[in-house]
Amino acid sequence: MPENDDKPKQKLYYDQRSVALRTTQCVYFVQEHDKLSMIELLLNNYKDTQIVVVVKSKKKADILSEFLISKEFKAIAVHGNHREEHQIEAATGFHLGALDILITTDMIFQTLDLDNIKLVLSYDLPDLVQDYYNRLSFMYEKGEAITFVSPEDDRLLSDIEFNMKQEIEEKVLDGFVATPVSNHSRNMKKDRKKKPRHRKIKVKKEKPE
Repeated sequence: MPENDDKPKQKLYYDQRSVALRTTQCVYFVQEHDKLSMIELLLNNYKDTQIVVVVKSKKKADILSEFLISKEFKAIAVHGNHREEHQIEAATGFHLGALDILITTDMIFQTLDLDNIKLVLSYDLPDLVQDYYNRLSFMYEKGEAITFVSPEDDRLLSDIEFNMKQEIEEKVLDGFVATPVSNHSRNMKKDRKKKPRHRKIKVKKEKPE
């Protein structure tokens, strides 16, 4: 009598540590005003991949959706201002592969019941550490998580890494060129308890004639 080779599936745990360990994670440090150009370049490396992009606001979701559509990505925004019919239609399109990129907020993300997510891209870091792990857990099993971190979000990243008890890998996007920071941004006061990981953009000063 042949042996039964069917092995029981390993039980998945959804505590923060377990979710973090089974998810491939990385961060890209980027100024807020450069996020659109970075995401366009990055997504070109993930053609035909089912991606959920999480943002902080409905307005940002709409802006990002319009931008990606203008660049010929199959994307749609789903947030609290949309009717349930729109949310169901978007989730169905994502399931069927008619949409590659679904842009949403944390509140709506947890209601969509998506089961084929390959990548979660945190366009913005959440204010609550738990929300970061929730985003990863929606991939259920193994997946990939990419996070954009602006200088203003250094503290949020530190909180997540402290809670995770490990530092998330930093990557640099080939071909991406950062633009100079405005004087207003440079003059903003920063109150950080630890040295930030965020790289400062060096602006070449022109010599006076």
